[in-house]
Amino acid sequence: MTAQPHIHVFQCLHRSPHARLEQSASLGDGLVAALWNNRHDAQQYKAPSHHTLSFYVAGGTGTFRTDAPGRMGAPQVLCTLPAGQDSAWVVNGELRLAHLYFSEQQFALGCVTLLDREPREMQLRERTFVEDPCQTERFRHLIALDWQEPGDRLLGTSLAHELLSHTLLSQAGRREGLKVKGGLAAHQRRSLVDYIDGALDQPLTLGELAALCSLSEYHFARMFRASFGLPPHQYVLARRLALACRLLRTCAQALADIALACGFASASHFSNRFRQVMGATPGAYRTALRA
Repeated sequence: MTAQPHIHVFQCLHRSPHARLEQSASLGDGLVAALWNNRHDAQQYKAPSHHTLSFYVAGGTGTFRTDAPGRMGAPQVLCTLPAGQDSAWVVNGELRLAHLYFSEQQFALGCVTLLDREPREMQLRERTFVEDPCQTERFRHLIALDWQEPGDRLLGTSLAHELLSHTLLSQAGRREGLKVKGGLAAHQRRSLVDYIDGALDQPLTLGELAALCSLSEYHFARMFRASFGLPPHQYVLARRLALACRLLRTCAQALADIALACGFASASHFSNRFRQVMGATPGAYRTALRA
């Protein structure tokens, strides 16, 4: 089990003498899962740099937020703790809960690819003690897996992406009163998304993408990051890996052919980059999800 030093909520619980970590795992793509037991505790989360989805597996009837002491938790409810927002909690009695942590970069990718919105325009809505049968089923499936077993961990990655996508589609909304300045025009952003997704098998360059917007490479890179929440090379890599995951799940192509279809120079380069991000080789990913 890893210590996850960059995850504020994880560290707060890890330091508590009342909380016990059952298991945790990095699921790739900046997604981290953790399963906790806690009892008779108090926690304060100060502006975490990551988002947290929380699922009460059992107990929690004595748990409440200090800014809403009249509302109590319960088994099978969910909470969403957005990045940058403070919250304080009191746990009376026992509570078993699962957490899924995801980064601002993953939020940004979802805003662009799922919502066709600039990440800086959007925010994740805070939710406390809500019921959602679809998310409940996904969390139940996730916590039933052995995250230390490579095949189960990869299946957990797929479930984590489903949890994240559902959250963005149902809980992401426009920031109120925000005046967005700079960045790319909406039609430029959509044209870039379509162009990149249609040319993932090609060796895309910064100059090529900048030319689509009639901008210098320097200004394009700055405006792209403002609008997409990621630098161009990270966005392109994320889209290539997303395509690779889809092909590995759905077709029987050889790994070398998938590497070329996703714009990687060789099967070894593809395998190395895939393993860096997903925590497993493409072959292991295919085997785990098909099983």
